Amino acid sequence: MKYKAVFLDFYGTLVHEDDDIIPIICEQIRANSQMECNVKEIGSYWWQQFSGAFMNSYGESFQLQRQLSMNSLSKTIEQFESDCVAEELIEMQFEHWIKPKLYADTIPFLEALHGTPIYILSNIDTSDVVKAIEFHKMKVTDVLTSEDVRAYKPRPELFIEVLKRSKLNADEILHIGDSIVNDVKGAQDVGISAMWLNRLDRVQSDGIKPNYIGKDLNEALHALT
Repeated sequence: MKYKAVFLDFYGTLVHEDDDIIPIICEQIRANSQMECNVKEIGSYWWQQFSGAFMNSYGESFQLQRQLSMNSLSKTIEQFESDCVAEELIEMQFEHWIKPKLYADTIPFLEALHGTPIYILSNIDTSDVVKAIEFHKMKVTDVLTSEDVRAYKPRPELFIEVLKRSKLNADEILHIGDSIVNDVKGAQDVGISAMWLNRLDRVQSDGIKPNYIGKDLNEALHALT
């Protein structure tokens, strides 16, 4: 093994993101809207509201991911003059977070790392990630979330905290994640090597160069051994 420990993102890396849920919620908003609009417009506005609040959520201004999603959805419903109730619609997303669909290569990958410390680093709230891990009966060394450090990736706080817990140096670890900004840049900014798990064949961002690129966890395993 080239590294003494593996840090792993969770959603989009080990389990599916909520990409299938978002359009369903947006369609509900459109269907109950008092104005002409489409699902793409609604999704873009929701993301804009969410990402703006997300980037400013740290330290004393930190808000849980559930709260950020709820607030941004409420603003979206209001913007598109929809009769939907945010508290009802958001439950679809929350349900996905605790029972996400598992990627087929996840359990074999984790089993292949038997004996190597595995740390989950997630931007989703602690209780949701823990429930999802328990739902899929995953075995990992520890789970750390933005809630623990009151800051979201790609800010350094989460990576720094897990380095302390692992008692390892940055050059002894590989972080694997699907976000080239949150995972790759975030890890590299504190000296940790990073693999971009590009499951969806996304275009690589200018200025960010992953140490490794893989299309699935089987390729990630080759980078580790």
